[in-house]
Amino acid sequence: MIIGKVISKVVATRKYDELQGFKFLVIQPFYGNKEDYFVAADAIGAGEGELVLVSTGQAVQYALSKHAPIDAIVVGIIDSEPILDH
Repeated sequence: MIIGKVISKVVATRKYDELQGFKFLVIQPFYGNKEDYFVAADAIGAGEGELVLVSTGQAVQYALSKHAPIDAIVVGIIDSEPILDH
């Protein structure tokens, strides 16, 4: 899973039928290379500026209520910024 910040949303007026009902968000990773943006589906209502928990890869299919060609999905909204103890 990846912690990331929602940067913006993606507007798609036409898309694959199974993608209907999902909002798409541009995510910036919270750790690592901050220029590695990616798009994640969202069905829980995350908004711009929020920290989110994103599941990626094949595990995403377990979070979906229907089969869809999605490889990243927002599975949680983080309430406070993580504190790392070095």
